[in-house]
Amino acid sequence: HNAKAPNLKQAFHRMAQMEPNLDHDVSWLLLPSYWAKMVVALISFLCFANSYDGDFVFDDSEAIINNKDLRAETPLGDLWYHDFWGSKLSSNTSHKSYRPLTVLTFRINYLFAGGFYPVGFHVINIILHCTISVLMVDVFSILLGGLQFSSKGRRLNLAPKSSLLAALLFAVHPVHTECVAGIVGRADLLCALFFLLSFLGYCKAFRENKEGHTFSVFWVLVSVVLGAIAMLCKEQGITILGLNAVFDALVINKINLLELIRKLLYKDKALENAGLLRKGLLFRITLLMCGGASILYIRWRIMGTGPPAFTEVDNPASFADSLFVRAINYNYYYSLNAWLLLCPWWLCFDWSMGCIPLIKSVSDWRIIALAALWFCLIGLICQALCSEDSHKRRILTLGLGFLIIPFLPASNLFFRVGFVVAERVIYLPSIGYCILFTYGFSLLSKQAKKKKILAAAVLGILLINVMRCALRSSQWRSEEQLFRSALSVCPLNAKVHYNVGKNLADKGNQSAAIKYYREAVRLNPKYVHAMNNLGNILKERNELHEAEELLSLAVQIQPDFAAAWMNLGIVQNSLRRFEEAEQSYWTAIKHRKKYPDCYYNLGRLYADLNRHIDALNAWRNATVLKPEHSLAWNNMIILLDNTGNLAQAEAVGREALELIPNDHSLMFSLANVLGKSQKYKESEALFLKAIKANPNAASYHGNLAVLYHRWGNLDLAKKHYEVSLKLDPMAPGTKENYNLLRRKLEQLQKKGG
Repeated sequence: HNAKAPNLKQAFHRMAQMEPNLDHDVSWLLLPSYWAKMVVALISFLCFANSYDGDFVFDDSEAIINNKDLRAETPLGDLWYHDFWGSKLSSNTSHKSYRPLTVLTFRINYLFAGGFYPVGFHVINIILHCTISVLMVDVFSILLGGLQFSSKGRRLNLAPKSSLLAALLFAVHPVHTECVAGIVGRADLLCALFFLLSFLGYCKAFRENKEGHTFSVFWVLVSVVLGAIAMLCKEQGITILGLNAVFDALVINKINLLELIRKLLYKDKALENAGLLRKGLLFRITLLMCGGASILYIRWRIMGTGPPAFTEVDNPASFADSLFVRAINYNYYYSLNAWLLLCPWWLCFDWSMGCIPLIKSVSDWRIIALAALWFCLIGLICQALCSEDSHKRRILTLGLGFLIIPFLPASNLFFRVGFVVAERVIYLPSIGYCILFTYGFSLLSKQAKKKKILAAAVLGILLINVMRCALRSSQWRSEEQLFRSALSVCPLNAKVHYNVGKNLADKGNQSAAIKYYREAVRLNPKYVHAMNNLGNILKERNELHEAEELLSLAVQIQPDFAAAWMNLGIVQNSLRRFEEAEQSYWTAIKHRKKYPDCYYNLGRLYADLNRHIDALNAWRNATVLKPEHSLAWNNMIILLDNTGNLAQAEAVGREALELIPNDHSLMFSLANVLGKSQKYKESEALFLKAIKANPNAASYHGNLAVLYHRWGNLDLAKKHYEVSLKLDPMAPGTKENYNLLRRKLEQLQKKGG
């Protein structure tokens, strides 16, 4: 299945002589290919090395820690039917982000590390970025210097200086920090790796083989397969097939797009000589199109339902009623992405929720950014189409192609996306930026009299970017640093304030957390998650009425918000409005069928109302849904113990300890039951085991002392009473029991005396 095209063979051998060498005017370091790749690898490693021991941050929690697809008990086959976050693709709540190969690498990380240890995850990300940066040397040598092979079939690097500069620009670009230092960025890294391998594989298709065939169908098909693998890592990967077609037309067939458009418009009979109908090109493009269509069809079949449902806060422009407002804001978002490539100084983990206010009229000064973007793009497109210099046309078209085509899935043009601006989605488009930057540098070098000053300026940009990468990587090491770094970049972003508040609350600083949660709600009065978390803290501080107001508002805004319904029930229970609390709990369970914590709280409500059977049933439901729910098990044991059902309490306690053998609170509860059943030896063993696990629990020592007291082992009873009182001098009942024991010991001493 190899096609012969002698005219292409001659074109390859003439390429170097026909086109000017980009390196001729570039004042830059010339290194052998091996050393160039070593330098790129080393510098890309230095940029992000300090992120290797960072924590799991931001989206890592949902994609990794809470993702059941990483655990051994989840069948591997489930990965092909679940989204990136572990939800079923067929679910209406799924984000439809289908990246099974990325999740598979997370699973391998988890299995090799033996748990959720972030170092291994971070190291793989750093290695991937270094590998991609090294591959960029080869990719840029083709994009900037053209494709030519030696007589022995080895590909020649016709632009070693330019390709090294472009690869260094890519390796040290600060906008890549999110992909490298954030573990969920693995999707972009794996996608980029197979994206580049697909491109290099496509280029390999044009190496002449022993039979004299000038292109190989095998390598074209390999390129399609690698493109499919790239898409299984992240959706952008499919765009490589379009770029391969553009490369084929411009570099292999040297088609002049403007000339082709003219001939198509005027129905020129010489169209077959324009290159489009040359032998092989249409066949290869047909293969790429069929491959792409097949991949997309399979992806659509697996997805099962329509596009994901995003909310207005995720992407406010896409919900605007006016087409004009949508178009203006989409273009403004494009200009912001372009600015992040040009000047990656203001970086933020999240650009949603008011970070970028909507442009609603042409009087908004930000319209200037749109005008500047399109002025530059139109200028570049005109040069790419109309320039008489074929070398310039090729490089500019490829640069624009690599800048724009990989960005199309994130552009809102074909479907709504769940973000406003996301630094991770410009990992691949930055290839086009590096091509355009390097070509611009070569043009300036050609005109400049003092080329060394220009080279020093570019070196300065590289050094600044290296330092910016190192600084930004350090911010991604922990959630506290990451979230706080965003306050100065996006002070209007409610999610930034929410995340800072959540981080403070997790550390126990409730007063500071309240401040940030209140600001999040002020910035976005419909931010139900901020209301829920703020309501929780106020509930714990016994500010029940304000907590109830916030939680009631949250469920009014989002009626299916199960967590807010449950928390509202807890508040209503505390306010002794039991009927309302019960209704809130059942509403929560209605919206989230498998909700063990809600069943646990419902059980507590029934226990307060002395509805013991209902309480036991609710707690049993909690343990069925979550077998390791220690609190539900404990409450069952205690309730059965308190109501005199010792045999049943013992059975439940033993069942619980089989499931959670190292839970000291369960040991303690079962030991109490066994002590009352006069199974002193077994009770003692459990008390001692619980104390070994938690030696500073006064109640453990106090109840063991009571056991010894009943058992008649008075010296040990005295010892543990004293330890209990030392740990908690105000322990209820312990002091009275200790005094009783002392009086008994004194009486025994008198009798003995």
